[in-house]
Amino acid sequence: MVRALVFDVGETLIDETRIWGRWADRLGVPRLTFMGVLGGMAALDRPHGDAFELIRPGIDVEAEIAAWREEDPEGLRENFDAEDLYPDVRHSLEALRDAGYQLIVAGNQPPQAYSALVAMDLPVDAIHTSAAWEVEKPDPGFFAKVAAVAGCATGEILYVGDRLDNDVLPAKRAGMRTALLRRGPWGFLHAERVDAAEADLVVDGLADLVARLA
Repeated sequence: MVRALVFDVGETLIDETRIWGRWADRLGVPRLTFMGVLGGMAALDRPHGDAFELIRPGIDVEAEIAAWREEDPEGLRENFDAEDLYPDVRHSLEALRDAGYQLIVAGNQPPQAYSALVAMDLPVDAIHTSAAWEVEKPDPGFFAKVAAVAGCATGEILYVGDRLDNDVLPAKRAGMRTALLRRGPWGFLHAERVDAAEADLVVDGLADLVARLA
């Protein structure tokens, strides 16, 4: 029996389209070009950071972010806000909370993401980031943290994410149940792979998750 649902952030709760669009503008390439390169990274099982190197060889991404912050201190830059939530997020979380589930947000995110998520006033019980935990998915230590904050048996936790490599497979190895979300470049590509059968559920959105759990 599932008692706790734990949600990834990027392309699970947050639509990253605007973020990548701003990055394309920053790097001086058409948005479609940058999105296409990101999709290529997903298809080739390469980290999204490789897209920056392909577009601008030798780039120091952290230095670029720091320069961007100085030039546009009030802008969103590489960050997100409530306008980036997928449309099905809030009402789906409300439905799941009303159904009696414990709801937790926990994903690979930088320090500033915590404040951004808290400001959204989502109907969840807790929010955690890899930056605060100092461990990132797919490291088993991340999922040990998830189990600790959920406070229940790992088999009673359903981890929801858009990737096999970072979400479904490591969560399954940690003894959790898993749901693969078909959205975002990784989500659609990974849902077609043989390993997608390892997920307990493959869903088209959070509203679909609500219906399947019901």
